Amino acid sequence: MSKLELLNPQNSTVIFIDHQPQMTFGVANIDRQTLFNNVLLLAKAAKIFKVPTILTTVETKSFSGNMWPQLLDIFPDQEPIERTSMNSWEDASFVAAVQNTGRKKLVIAALWTEVCLAFPALEAMKAGYEVYAVEDASGGTSVAAHNAAMRRVEQAGAVPVTALQVILEYQRDWARKDTYNAVIAVVKEHCGAYGQGVEYAYTMVHGAPPGRSGAAH
Repeated sequence: MSKLELLNPQNSTVIFIDHQPQMTFGVANIDRQTLFNNVLLLAKAAKIFKVPTILTTVETKSFSGNMWPQLLDIFPDQEPIERTSMNSWEDASFVAAVQNTGRKKLVIAALWTEVCLAFPALEAMKAGYEVYAVEDASGGTSVAAHNAAMRRVEQAGAVPVTALQVILEYQRDWARKDTYNAVIAVVKEHCGAYGQGVEYAYTMVHGAPPGRSGAAH
């Protein structure tokens, strides 16, 4: 499957690796509240479009803490795959979960970029998968560490994307009304200036009541 083919809800899987408190503490390349916001944006995109989603954690009890509750709340019926390995691809349950989706495009967000994103991304590509590294929903222990890891996976063939890019690539056409309202709600909640622009257009241009979804895009 070519990387020139756009992401869609039928050809991809979304993977969240180690979004846990201890891992978050170590993030230094991006404002952590911004990171948190972007991860929830990506998670809600996967939920809205019913994209197979894999959650995995490392050493929950002994070091890293539980996966963010706000992320777990989006997937209430899913139990994260618990690992001991820093490299998710060395965990048989994780690899089986990826294989069971039947999808070759893996949209991956992870903490930290230089370990928990880079290692499985390289392994997955070696195994024949396409990796889309969600740069702003992943974080490294320094700007240099994050950037070097992104360059490493890009040079190996991974495609850098952002959380907003993923949700818009899934929606693609505003005529797709079955997901339209949910996407707009997420944009208004998580997409900063873009969300404010949508709110302004709804209320000031289309005359929608303040604080409510209203007229068509």
